[in-house]
Amino acid sequence: MAYKMIVLDLDDTLLCDDHTISPRTKEALMKAQESGVKVVLASGRPTYGMVHIAKELELEKYGSFILSFNGAKIINCLTNEELFSSTLSPRTVARLDDISREEGVLIHTYVGDEIITEVENKFTDIESDITGLPIRVVTSFTDAVTEPVVKVLMLAEPEMLVHVEKKLQKQLQGELSVMRSKPYFLEFTEEGVTKGTSLHLLIQQLGITRDEVIAIGDSYNDLAMIEFAGLGVAMGNAPEDIKEKANHVTDTNMNDGVAKVVEEFILRPVSVS
Repeated sequence: MAYKMIVLDLDDTLLCDDHTISPRTKEALMKAQESGVKVVLASGRPTYGMVHIAKELELEKYGSFILSFNGAKIINCLTNEELFSSTLSPRTVARLDDISREEGVLIHTYVGDEIITEVENKFTDIESDITGLPIRVVTSFTDAVTEPVVKVLMLAEPEMLVHVEKKLQKQLQGELSVMRSKPYFLEFTEEGVTKGTSLHLLIQQLGITRDEVIAIGDSYNDLAMIEFAGLGVAMGNAPEDIKEKANHVTDTNMNDGVAKVVEEFILRPVSVS
């Protein structure tokens, strides 16, 4: 199979633990792009927190794309045009705020280029560190959200959040997409919006089939695109239940797992031909 697109989660997949791309992985991805393969970044991060990585990989030069906010936005790197955008209403945000209080978990969202929360906490600090967005602590979370937002996150220790996830997936079924991006981040987007559904929209516009796509990820918010792609790849550091649903398991993010996939399935077939 001649693959035409490789779709990459960022944290714990493309990126090392220090949030950098290893030299081997960067070299492999640049060679893939030079051979005509589209490299697409797909993350739960806001667009702002992905742009510098897109620039490092020269996605603008190669006319590629970003799927941000777990697929709630599709951005053309060449034109900065939004090809797709999905949002949650202030009313929905207020409902999620009420639910977070009932469940005893923290909550935050994005307004403009800021992370909004009522309570200073280590989880929002982690998100700020990952995305580069500043935190604004507000008196009323609901009052601070006057316009639609792209997604909302609930935050808690992993042992607690896994139970909240199961409960809310059942409670909000048919209303919202509910998935964990990290053990301590539970994310809410519009119903039906996942990395997988946005990837489907993108390849339809580009005339690429799912069989011509490789998707690589490590977490539960990656599962939809892993299952959708012709070759769905789980990282070596992914949970076992993610690995079981993938077509292929590669090495960890600290051992050039992404590079090894690119070399085996994209670069090696090209060199042989």
